[in-house]
Amino acid sequence: MNKPRKLQQNVWYKVGTEVNIGEPLFQLSWAKVLLHRVLRETKARYGFEMRCLRLEGAWLTFYIKPEDGFMLPLIMQLLKQTFSLRFNIIVGRKGHVWGERYESEILDGEPPEDAEEADWTAIDKSASTPIPGAAAYILSWDSLRSPGMTITARFSAQNAAKPASPSG
Repeated sequence: MNKPRKLQQNVWYKVGTEVNIGEPLFQLSWAKVLLHRVLRETKARYGFEMRCLRLEGAWLTFYIKPEDGFMLPLIMQLLKQTFSLRFNIIVGRKGHVWGERYESEILDGEPPEDAEEADWTAIDKSASTPIPGAAAYILSWDSLRSPGMTITARFSAQNAAKPASPSG
């Protein structure tokens, strides 16, 4: 059984999570682009500061400080679920993308001095890069908040015969 997560307001966390699909996902350039898109959208929804974002093989690690009123589990849930949903649409698979629960540790003070601020300009530039052969998807935050949420997916010409199924 998992231990209850310790949470506090206005603190920095060191977070790590692993991809569980049997390959080093973040060696694929389009997977990095997808993660950057999801990070940008998550930051727009739940404010936070981020430092030292590292994508190493199958691992994602970073330091994060949620803004007042937002908690780390909400941020990580949105980040991991949205990435998984879109990744599975793009590669045409079902199932889990991430491994076990993310690991988090409350820092005593600020992150280490060598933990540089996340480069949001580079993340934004990457996030606007097209993903070749990927499904085009429409996802609005309003639809995420609505009961009976529907996600509409418009697939590329290769997948046009497959209907998009609503999820809720």
